Amino acid sequence: MSSAPPPPRALLRELFEAGLAAVEPFAAVARAVTREGSALCVAGERILSERCVVLAAGKASVAMARAWHERAGTPRIGLVVAREPGTLPPPWIVRVGGHPLPNAASAAAGAAALALAEQAHADATLVVLLSGGASALLSTPLPGLALEDVYATTQALYRAGAEIHELNCVRKHLTAASGGRLAARTRASATRVLLLSDVLGDDIATIGSGPCAPDPTTFEDAIQVLRTRGAWELAPAAVRTHLERGARGELEETPKPGASSFERVRHTILANNATALAAAARTAGARGLATKLRGEPLRGEAREVGAQLAREALALRSESRALLIAGGETTVNVRGPGRGGRCQELALGAASVLAAERGVTLLAAGTDGSDGPTDAAGAFADCETVARGRAAGADPADALARNDAYDFFARERGLLKTGPTGTNALDVVLVLVEPRS
Repeated sequence: MSSAPPPPRALLRELFEAGLAAVEPFAAVARAVTREGSALCVAGERILSERCVVLAAGKASVAMARAWHERAGTPRIGLVVAREPGTLPPPWIVRVGGHPLPNAASAAAGAAALALAEQAHADATLVVLLSGGASALLSTPLPGLALEDVYATTQALYRAGAEIHELNCVRKHLTAASGGRLAARTRASATRVLLLSDVLGDDIATIGSGPCAPDPTTFEDAIQVLRTRGAWELAPAAVRTHLERGARGELEETPKPGASSFERVRHTILANNATALAAAARTAGARGLATKLRGEPLRGEAREVGAQLAREALALRSESRALLIAGGETTVNVRGPGRGGRCQELALGAASVLAAERGVTLLAAGTDGSDGPTDAAGAFADCETVARGRAAGADPADALARNDAYDFFARERGLLKTGPTGTNALDVVLVLVEPRS
């Protein structure tokens, strides 16, 4: 006799965790680094291990640094900039910065990262282990700006629903380690960047604000982002003056494609959102589910994307259990004083479509385990979500109007809490559709 299938939420969490395992940063680095006598093979290239100066920055930095230490040995200098505390043996130094908004520790960490790059002399290889979140964690303001200026501008763009490439375009023109400036500060004979991508399309100039990548954007582009998002007047006067001076050519631009500082730099993507989605699909297939991997990445207003995904999933209903798999990063235009994140708002947007449809369950979750400024990774939604919320005194329309999806799902008991996962590869949305019967 075959065993009963797991409940929908349990199954979706199992598939989500399969995706997480595929983008686990320790394993990703370990796959890319092997020792060959006194040398290392790093992403297919031989380098001398005793000459490595290593910077790990981002949400996955601690695990990536541990993998490097285990596979490659002790670096000449090692600096880790993380969102949460972690421990590594000497000579590693671990710093904790602010995320998603920078703090004083972020400014200090950015300065330390630039100092490390300068300490990598001509006989050294600078290794950068980069993951999402590095932009906020390495936020040393450029001369003439204060941390409060960077903080307020970043907050205004977040609230305006700016996409990651827009946000990082601005940050690259406000902070000292981003936009290729880190690579420009080192004299190392080679710079090797191993990346865990949290960016659609794996654009190396956008991941972590591209500290070692040429920056195709300009001061004028940054001004246009702020104006287009309605955040120009919300930015501090010092920021507006800084960007306008840059646009007039009075300040040095970020290093551009073709600059000599990038001749010795090589980037390697270790894992990305597609890696997580493929692993979830394999596990679903092993479970006997008919799977559909959505071709288009998720982007746009979270609540609208949630409603659209619910409709797409309903179109899959057939005689067998089916699963719609999607990934990417939506945005939220913050209009109210509530609390939530893009995945929770996506799930709440889907809930109204699913209210009249039995047998469909959605999970939307961030692979980093943190959805917006909350302790939840995301949320579940099904045909009972709206009714459960109302029974608990939470109205879904009001929650959306106030951007308060977290309180709604906390009352309705639909939150997914994983704790920090130590990785970051965008968001995963899974929609399970039961057979017609």
